[in-house]
Amino acid sequence: MKPRDLIWGALLAALSFMIPVYFGGILTIPIPPFTATLASHVPVMISMLLGPWVAVLVGLGSAFGFLLKLGPVIAARAAMHAIFGLVGALLIRRGRPFWEALAVTAPIHAGLEALIVLPFGFTLAKAGAVVFVGTFMHHIVDSVIAVTVARLVGLTSKGKIAARVAHV
Repeated sequence: MKPRDLIWGALLAALSFMIPVYFGGILTIPIPPFTATLASHVPVMISMLLGPWVAVLVGLGSAFGFLLKLGPVIAARAAMHAIFGLVGALLIRRGRPFWEALAVTAPIHAGLEALIVLPFGFTLAKAGAVVFVGTFMHHIVDSVIAVTVARLVGLTSKGKIAARVAHV
């Protein structure tokens, strides 16, 4: 891992921690028993461009932020960010475009979040109909944001940072 990737990863991990801590409850859309904090997936999605371990680190930062702000159920769901981030980063490493990695990880992400809430007393119907569908839709919205942000900051589907950004 290059130092530049480590720095970008640390910044994205800090952002993934700060989104729930500072905006959880403000940018949150509640659809009981489900909640969605807008843009909370964006840091882990962008980190997939920097490599598997960076994506895992950023996903865990997200889980820790949600644990502090919104409790263990939402933190358990957020811990799934590390897994879908890892899968997406591996797809990108194998040459798949960013948008495709985001599309492939949407059902994985939604399925993992639906499964992780079952031990917390969610029924299969609530986990499937509400958490799976809600997470899937939230993933798609945040994917559009992530692709836009990645283009704005000069990240390519290969995870290379454009020269104009590297010198900042």
